[in-house]
Amino acid sequence: MSASAPLPTTASAASTPRKAVALISGGLDSMLAAKVMLEQGIHVEGINFYTGFCVEGHTHAIRREHQLKPKRNNALWVAEQLGIKLHIVDVIEEYKDVVINPKHGYGSNLNPCLDCKGFMVKKAREWMESHGFDFIITGEVIGQRPMSQRKDTMPVVARESGAFDRLLRPLCAKLLPETLPEREGWVDRAMLLDFNGRNRKPQMALAAQYGFVDYAQPAGGCCFLTNEQYSHKLADLWAARGTKQYEIDDIMLLKVGRHLRPRPHFKLIVGRDEGENNFLNGYRKRYAHLNATSHTGPLVLLDGQANDDDLLLAARLTARFGHGRDAERVEVAVTDLSGTTRTLTVAPLPANEIPAEWYL
Repeated sequence: MSASAPLPTTASAASTPRKAVALISGGLDSMLAAKVMLEQGIHVEGINFYTGFCVEGHTHAIRREHQLKPKRNNALWVAEQLGIKLHIVDVIEEYKDVVINPKHGYGSNLNPCLDCKGFMVKKAREWMESHGFDFIITGEVIGQRPMSQRKDTMPVVARESGAFDRLLRPLCAKLLPETLPEREGWVDRAMLLDFNGRNRKPQMALAAQYGFVDYAQPAGGCCFLTNEQYSHKLADLWAARGTKQYEIDDIMLLKVGRHLRPRPHFKLIVGRDEGENNFLNGYRKRYAHLNATSHTGPLVLLDGQANDDDLLLAARLTARFGHGRDAERVEVAVTDLSGTTRTLTVAPLPANEIPAEWYL
């Protein structure tokens, strides 16, 4: 059956609750969109696609500065507040082509927002069709995102995803053409909304009306690719390897530690606290690594090829970022990929000898 084909409207069909799959990011908008549908008696289940670039949950569980803060997966929390099922789907491998070869290009950083939205809706459509659901809902609002949430790009997402008019955006539906769920009477268009622009006050007011509190920051992004510093580190990774490819461990490591590239052929990933040191410790067998033995300090992974002069520089930087930074000499253990360890006794590199361009 095509996306816009008319459906039977017998009494039995009309009395059967329609089913919608909602893209749940963990933010306020998708939460409200799902709630608007629940209020109309629609059976809603959520779907969340894991790309590896999600902001929440990972670094918050590692960094010491976050240890006293509540840790939660916001998508799961939203589903719990709504009382709906949430399906979390791993799309790491499929998503690579979106990041590496975006048809519609990148945003201000390495964020392929329009391609990303089309990909997510396409995957939701496939799930909808295989699970017997009727339509898809998202929390999109016209004018909210400069690349993917414009009135001229919303039809692009609907078309390229194959969802067509089975894609309903409850928060701004009154500003868009009628969709199949509205024409068929599954949902009441009069009860949909006309939110527009980047002002989040209407969403916050609606959240208060529904009694939602402690939700994720309304204007917060959920993807590291929108972050300038993260995108710079990813671009550096691609440039150093000479190919726009990555594995899940690559993109996870870009989220952790202080990254420096003192030479074109190697970079250092420096743990910033005990939590990050513990995380980086899991990669000790995959990278050459350094750590001070005479003073407390970071674990440092070395990504690339380094000669003896490079290792001396890496050892001095390792000493610089530890508690021995003001000591005359610091002992640093250097372990290569074979597991062989040797000790270098070095003078910590002074801060004024670390050029700003080394920091990624």
